[in-house]
Amino acid sequence: MRIGELAGTAGITTRAVRHYHRIGLLPEPPRQPNGYREYSLRDAAELARIRRLTELGLSLDEVKDALADDAGKDLVEILAELDADLARQEEAIRQRRARLRQLLQQAAQSGRLPAEAPVSPELAAVFADMDRASARLPGPEPAMAAKERQLLALLETGSPSGDRGWLDAMVHSLTADPEAMRRAYAVYARLDELAEAAEHDPRVEETARAIADSVPDEAAQTMTLRDPGEHGGFADAFFADFAPAQAAAVQRAIELLRERAR
Repeated sequence: MRIGELAGTAGITTRAVRHYHRIGLLPEPPRQPNGYREYSLRDAAELARIRRLTELGLSLDEVKDALADDAGKDLVEILAELDADLARQEEAIRQRRARLRQLLQQAAQSGRLPAEAPVSPELAAVFADMDRASARLPGPEPAMAAKERQLLALLETGSPSGDRGWLDAMVHSLTADPEAMRRAYAVYARLDELAEAAEHDPRVEETARAIADSVPDEAAQTMTLRDPGEHGGFADAFFADFAPAQAAAVQRAIELLRERAR
């Protein structure tokens, strides 16, 4: 058989056959005097087996290992590993579909998803409460409220499950206390007022105390509060996102929370 006939017999392309030759997966027969390679029925059977193994999900390196052991022991081990890997993929897909169902349910209930989606159902509930609180305002929503949503979504994504106690406490406080969201929006409005203010504006101290007072004790106790003089990549980027007076108010609030935690 010529290479085209071989490939057709196994149901693959001649390009794939040449690739298998290059990587040593399928032995390459010597050329005949006429310059063509002649393939045997054994070659076709081996090529068909390669196709069957790849269709099971084995990589070409795994196929090579399986074919190298005539007794088939390596193949059994490889197939067991493949089965375990497929089980992990099935579980991952199950979890992803469950998460998608939650998002679709959220969209069905509210008519849309938050701009920061996808987030956890708990955080989505907080954002829904924020939307309702914003709708009751006489004017536009404070810019700081949108910044808060972005920050909460970021911190939820970047916090390992065992290191998000403070975030869970904050989410709980905002949903459990009917007045908590109103106080939060009062703080957002105060921060917005500092957008054009000087760092030593007397409102900075007032706003800092309002921020600290809005953080419940259970959340403050679980926070890892940075030293106000500490610098670093995330901290620098965080404070650079505020106007000078706003950053001063947040830094002072951190000092007050540290004092409360002592």
